[in-house]
Amino acid sequence: MSPSLSTLFAESLKVGCLGFGGPAGQIALMHRVFVDERKWIDDDRFQHMLAFCMLLPGPEAQQLATYIGWRLRGWAGALIAGWMFVLPGALIVLALSWLYVNYGEVPLVAAAFDGIKCAVVALVAEALIKVGKRALKTNTALWIAIAAFAALLFGAPFPLVIITAALIGALGPSPLAGEGREGGRPDEQAPERLIAPHPPPPSPQGRRGASSQAALWLILWLAPPALIALTLGTDHVLFQIALVFSILACVTFGGAYALLAYLTTEAASRGWLTTEQMIDGLGLAETTPGPLILVNEFVGYLAGHNAGGLALAGAAIALWCTFAPSFVWIFAGAPYAERLQRNPRATGALAAITAAVLGVIAKLALFFATHALFARQIQLGPAELPDPASGIWWMIALALAAGVALIRFKANLLLVLAACALAGLAAHASGL
Repeated sequence: MSPSLSTLFAESLKVGCLGFGGPAGQIALMHRVFVDERKWIDDDRFQHMLAFCMLLPGPEAQQLATYIGWRLRGWAGALIAGWMFVLPGALIVLALSWLYVNYGEVPLVAAAFDGIKCAVVALVAEALIKVGKRALKTNTALWIAIAAFAALLFGAPFPLVIITAALIGALGPSPLAGEGREGGRPDEQAPERLIAPHPPPPSPQGRRGASSQAALWLILWLAPPALIALTLGTDHVLFQIALVFSILACVTFGGAYALLAYLTTEAASRGWLTTEQMIDGLGLAETTPGPLILVNEFVGYLAGHNAGGLALAGAAIALWCTFAPSFVWIFAGAPYAERLQRNPRATGALAAITAAVLGVIAKLALFFATHALFARQIQLGPAELPDPASGIWWMIALALAAGVALIRFKANLLLVLAACALAGLAAHASGL
């Protein structure tokens, strides 16, 4: 039996408030609430929905919440489940962004963030290992990952790398087409294992209704950027924020870690924030419920703040252009999910993108470690490498310890972040 909208609202809000731990923890929480406790959908359908969301650009956990809401209560359920997954964390990130802008230069706060930066480097390394386990199944996948890393290291645009990988997987006669996510955790399972054996096909009426909603949300997504362009011009910082995050919403496969290097470069080149501030923002986003991609809101807040009094507007337009596109993808694609899921070109493209994302995250790991743990960098053409003589050794040791705690001992993320912040304070007190 379908739930009432008020009940769906309450359960979705609970997921949004308790969704710590990245996509794995959030997807597991949704499974417990919607499948195990409420029994609104069965496990096969849940896994089928998850597999489809893995094929889409953007935050897969938020898209899964949206898809579940759509299956339960149509477009109204999709809006409730999708936005309630995001808004609790978004409000917290907004508050933390305000605190960061106003108090981030206080020496003790800055010292705590030095420790958090070490945890962020460890988190990216953990993501690299997780993606590597599911992506490197063939030599072809390995070469795609290496090529993606090299291309990004020497300045290739992030969207071009992802699109090229998708074309290789979709058009080439590659063994990648049978690959996917494996393992026991929800975000590491293979798409072919997640497909429900006989999901009921959508009705023509349901397809038409979803198509209308997709068209409506496409208009709603693009209306604010268009209005800003008409009233303030395309050079205005708010339009540039909308443009950057709208592009990322269309090409970001592989989760938030896949976009961070590209976003950091774009934001720094536009004067929105520094690399060090981006690492701080990632640390803030890691401490909140909701998707890690909420770091985009932090970037928008700082971009608006640095432009003069536009912090709230910058955060709002970044948030909108990050998450509104997900409703377009779900409304447009969910009714045809089974057909797409069994399309070998689509699964081949996903597998190739997954391999390329490994190269993207490897570049991100090098990028963050270079700026967080070393005082100087060496330029090798467009590539930027750490200067070994400038290593901040207590931070390097702390990053290694955090990595061991997360990767080897599966330590609680919030505890690791707190411990690293305290270590940063201790280093400051000791004069390091």
